[in-house]
Amino acid sequence: MAIAKGFIAFFLVSLLVVHLTEADQLVDKNSSKKIDCGGACAARCQLSSRPNLCKRACGTCCARCSCVPPGTSGNLEVCPCYANMTTHGNRRKCP
Repeated sequence: MAIAKGFIAFFLVSLLVVHLTEADQLVDKNSSKKIDCGGACAARCQLSSRPNLCKRACGTCCARCSCVPPGTSGNLEVCPCYANMTTHGNRRKCP
C-alpha cells in the first residue's frame, strides 16, 4: 500500500515537471520572435517620397505589431495589426 502511494506521488510530480518544462519552452519560443524593424522598414520605405517619415511611422508600427508586410506597398493582409492602426484623423498610420 505504501509503495502504491509512493508511486502515485512520484508519477504526479513527474507530470508536473514535464508540464512546467513544456510551458517554459513555449514562453521562450514566443519571446524570441523578434523582427529587425530597422531593416524591414528600410526595405518597405525604399521607394517612398518621404523616406524618413515613412521609416519613423513604420518603426512605430513594427515595434507594436512585430510585423511589417513584405514589399514596398500593399500586402497588408499579411500583418493585420499593422494594417489596422490609424491616426487620430482615422487615416492609416502604417505605410
